[in-house]
Amino acid sequence: MFKKIIALILFSVLLFSKVNAFSQSTLVDTFKVEQSRYLLLDKGLQFRITKSINSMYDFNFPVAERDFAVLAYQYPDHPLPDFLMALGYWWRIEVDVTNEKYDDIFIQYLDRAIEKAEAIYDEDETNKEAAFFLAAGYGFQSRLYSERKKWTKAAWGGKNALKYMELSRGEEEFNPELLLGDALFNYFSVWIPENYPLLRPVMALFPKGSKELGLQQLEQVATNAFYTRVEAQYFLFRLYASEEKKPYEALRISEYLHSKFPNNPYFHRSYARHLYTVGRWIESLDQSLEILDRIAAKQVGYEANSGRYASFYAAEYYKRIGDMAEAKKYYLQTISYGEESESQESGYYLHALVQLGKMETAAGNKSLAKKYFKEVKRYAKRKHPAHQEARDFIKKNKL
Repeated sequence: MFKKIIALILFSVLLFSKVNAFSQSTLVDTFKVEQSRYLLLDKGLQFRITKSINSMYDFNFPVAERDFAVLAYQYPDHPLPDFLMALGYWWRIEVDVTNEKYDDIFIQYLDRAIEKAEAIYDEDETNKEAAFFLAAGYGFQSRLYSERKKWTKAAWGGKNALKYMELSRGEEEFNPELLLGDALFNYFSVWIPENYPLLRPVMALFPKGSKELGLQQLEQVATNAFYTRVEAQYFLFRLYASEEKKPYEALRISEYLHSKFPNNPYFHRSYARHLYTVGRWIESLDQSLEILDRIAAKQVGYEANSGRYASFYAAEYYKRIGDMAEAKKYYLQTISYGEESESQESGYYLHALVQLGKMETAAGNKSLAKKYFKEVKRYAKRKHPAHQEARDFIKKNKL
């Protein structure tokens, strides 16, 4: 519970609103009088950062990091280059947050960015640029530690992010870039008490939000913003798919993101998922098989977690058309990728086990079927639909 809250609130609201508040509020409030004070006010640099971030979204890390290395040479005492390097490693983590391979180097770059920002802040406590990097750096640390269930460190990072938040707050109403933080707060300040009643007293301390307004603001950012358009689209398709039950809206956005960043495995598997959800089975199969081919080719970012998704969609397609041999092949592949990514409690893994159990029962292999259903009961909570389905099937077929 707290992992999701920290990830969505501390990271999304604090971090992204701070990114936007710095990059645009300073343009609104101080550009005329302090044009050269802040590094990120340089329009040429903004263009270079955008190009680098776009490269990161498309998992072209060498191109992105070449630009970051140039920045590090030009500005050795500034936190920006180290922070951007950390962002690149965060996207490597984002594809499969259970993989801890990049944790240490990610934290190292954040620590260096924070150290440099603190030096600037110590000289001038009104420096919004330093406040931005401190809030953002600690916010990212908090998100990673929450994923690792290191709650004390996560809370410490969140507290430090809050400490520097106010200094980087800007005039949000003047620029669509600044709406992302407001949009996320408006939505999740309502969503959290709806889904976690025990936190209602805590959320009562915050201003009243509006999910409807939050979605409207996200759409505005996704349409009009420069820096944060992709981030808004990322949150929109996730909310439309899981919370708002608008699968066609989720598909619309994920299709755009995959077309713009075709080598991003997260966007790729999301596109395949939303095609599957709306019943565009053949297109989902095509995307799923492409994902599996890229995993086999060891393309950057394509790994077991994406393979679990893609294998499941392929299996469901073949089951639907009655090709049970191919369906079995891909259900088994779902299991294999699920075990590789340690995702045994995921719905796709459990549902694949149920389907394999049914197939083996139909083939007269009751001992193997019982093995699959035993695994379902081992990994699924009793109230999980897969657990219930397994119990009902075992009882009905006297396994």
